[in-house]
Amino acid sequence: MGTKHKRMGLKRIFKAYFYSVQGLKAAFRHEAAFAEELLVIAFMLPIAIWASNNNTERALLIGSLFLILITELLNSAIEAVVDRIGPDHHELSGRAKDLGSAAVLLTLVNGAIIWLLILCG
Repeated sequence: MGTKHKRMGLKRIFKAYFYSVQGLKAAFRHEAAFAEELLVIAFMLPIAIWASNNNTERALLIGSLFLILITELLNSAIEAVVDRIGPDHHELSGRAKDLGSAAVLLTLVNGAIIWLLILCG
């Protein structure tokens, strides 16, 4: 049995799920922005369901909320890796963090536009 075969099946899926849950818990505990966004999104989720007129609108409203969380998780991962490399300021480290932050900003703007277009349109 090769290593490729060992990584297949339900055991691999279970482990992947466990690691994902660990990541979500870590993000909530250690990343203030993620925790704050999660709380706001928990408030906005019922509004998305109530205020939408059809499944397409509902999918766009809810999808834009999840996209914010996904982007925040990726930004936090980038920051963790950069911080792991070392505390010294380096142009590329700063750029990586700034790019991750810009991705979060664009996702927030995207979400705001979607919500405004659907709820005010």
